[in-house]
Amino acid sequence: MRKTAKGPLPRPPARSGFRFPAEWERHEATWIGWPHCRADWPGKFAPVPWVYGEIVRRLVRGENARVLVNSASHEQHARRLLGRVGADLRSVEFFRIPTDRGWTRDFGPVFLRRDGRGDAELAVVDFHFNGWGKYPNCHRDARVARHVSARLGYRLLQATAGGRAFVLEGGSIDVNGRGTLLTTEECLLDPEVQCRNPGLDRRGLEWILADYLGANNVLWLGRGIAGDDTHGHVDDVCRFAGPRTIVLCQEGDPRDANYRTLQENRERLQGMRLEDGSKPEIVLLPMPAPLYFNGQRLPASYANFYISNGAVLVPTFNDPHDRVALNTLAELMPDRPIVGIHAVDLIWGLGTLHCLTQQQPAADARSGKVWRNPPKETV
Repeated sequence: MRKTAKGPLPRPPARSGFRFPAEWERHEATWIGWPHCRADWPGKFAPVPWVYGEIVRRLVRGENARVLVNSASHEQHARRLLGRVGADLRSVEFFRIPTDRGWTRDFGPVFLRRDGRGDAELAVVDFHFNGWGKYPNCHRDARVARHVSARLGYRLLQATAGGRAFVLEGGSIDVNGRGTLLTTEECLLDPEVQCRNPGLDRRGLEWILADYLGANNVLWLGRGIAGDDTHGHVDDVCRFAGPRTIVLCQEGDPRDANYRTLQENRERLQGMRLEDGSKPEIVLLPMPAPLYFNGQRLPASYANFYISNGAVLVPTFNDPHDRVALNTLAELMPDRPIVGIHAVDLIWGLGTLHCLTQQQPAADARSGKVWRNPPKETV
């Protein structure tokens, strides 16, 4: 029986035994918001649900997919499409929780786990979401975490700093599950551009990340990539591929806008240490050639991969570097297949696979089985 609990904790989550697991640790499910906001892909929305269908089809081979939908008709559309692409609907659950957009990584529930002798206790952290500090249509997205917590019966932990709601998007961080966290100064510390938490300095941010995520060792990179309208999300730049292995994007063309930024991030990372004081293994990941649509630079990056139970899903861009990126990740994560997902249409929304997904850890982390729930009707 899975442990559930409600009510506040006597101490911050990490000091109460909770932690934010690494993405490669076993999941019970992956959350994804079914697309509906045509303004995110203006003039190019039609192929996007089919890409989502392929993502879900791959996910449910190893875990449940929990899909956020706005209404009964929205759910019916998703069911029909998933049936047509051959997704196993027995492992898909639909939750009628309205969203404004669909970037589940940034507004969705962040699940913590507290291990015990039997099943672990899961809790949901509600990091406040303010539309990346720039988009007003974010109020329904900002309520998703608390709705999910209530539906699942998990304890809801409100993240605060100095008596105010603490703003954090999931794409701005990446963890190894052992106490080290990756992020960028541009996203979390820039006082002028998209300031999430006014008045909170580096030390204050590190304190909150330690208290809520169990991340006592923060590795600060500089800036994000060109075209990223989140201003520096780390999941387009640098990711953990294992407890001691970090993949870092590098641009080979000195004329490209990303060249100097990524070189500076490499120089920083080479001088950094993991939670135990050791140096991480740094593996370079190529960048695809620049992609533009309607004259706009798009934030295409292989670092926006997603590690599911059954596969590592990697965005591809009809680029010669696709194969290099897939092979690099295959060498680093040989325990599961590396699957390319065509993302040329998806990236017009300024995000790809990692931006769209959020993992829910398995309640029993020691189990080697694939978690599959029996078929359920809409929650």
